[in-house]
Amino acid sequence: MRAYEIRSGGIDGLALVERARPQPGPGEVLVRIAAVSLNYRDLAILRDPLARGIALPRVPCSDGAGEVLAVGPGVTRVQPGDRVISCFFQAWTAGPIGPEAMASALGGPIDGVLAEEVVLREGGVTLAPSHLDFTEAATLPCAALTAWHALVESGRLRPGETVLCLGTGGVSLFALQIARLVGAQPILVSSSPAKLERIADLGAAATVDRSTRPDWEKAVLELTRGRGVDHVVEVGGGGTLARSIEATRIGGHVALIGILAGGAVDPTPIMRKSIRLQGIYVGSRAMQEAMVRAFEAAELRPVVHRWFRFEEAPDAFRALERAEHVGKIVIEL
Repeated sequence: MRAYEIRSGGIDGLALVERARPQPGPGEVLVRIAAVSLNYRDLAILRDPLARGIALPRVPCSDGAGEVLAVGPGVTRVQPGDRVISCFFQAWTAGPIGPEAMASALGGPIDGVLAEEVVLREGGVTLAPSHLDFTEAATLPCAALTAWHALVESGRLRPGETVLCLGTGGVSLFALQIARLVGAQPILVSSSPAKLERIADLGAAATVDRSTRPDWEKAVLELTRGRGVDHVVEVGGGGTLARSIEATRIGGHVALIGILAGGAVDPTPIMRKSIRLQGIYVGSRAMQEAMVRAFEAAELRPVVHRWFRFEEAPDAFRALERAEHVGKIVIEL
């Protein structure tokens, strides 16, 4: 059974190796992986695993889709032949996140899914949406669920509300699509006119070209007639959070996503505007099941930028590193 292992820092530290075929134990399932999608987190871990406390060797990546081959004793939620997707956290079923869940993140504290076959917890998979193929379904466990958690679970998004999305990466495009699904009005900011043109058919209520409007937060305020947006899905680099806060209405909600957001922030505007700033780290299995049901009902399809063969996994990471993509990069097995 072939798998990729992180042996050292950098993309060149990714090695294709032979491993013994895993066997499911009690409460576990064996999944033949058909597709794996990449997230910026996967690249960040690959660049410097030791600084992140990752024990080597480690199989990378959290987002996989495939078919259940076998189940261990006591498994009742899935059966052989089921099409499933992984859960980012193998031990976060429902409710608030805790230390046990944090220690169960695929491709970090424990081995991930960039392998031909993997063993996952019975509670660490959900059925894949019936209308999606494996390549599309593999994009959901991290980016889509993060956007769902930010807007639906935490933000309680309502029809007619406004949502600010930053950039054209996976989380931002899923946030745009979820906003449209709910009947909200997404505003998307990007520094690339070409990328804005490519996502025009996704239905953004408005777009802001950051290359011509470096004061994009003011442009967002203009679009909302000075009120500000109801929600921000904040995935930008250092310095964008302060601008996002400025673009948010009094009493609004800013979802702070992942490891890209940051920069020095003055807390005074947060207090004066009564903004709720909420850290979001993917989501639970219960959230993923709810998201899958919603995506199936709406027949929502993710945006896949490009796919690579399993043997080309290092090239897929290099493509992610170049940041030329619009939507998700997927590795097909």
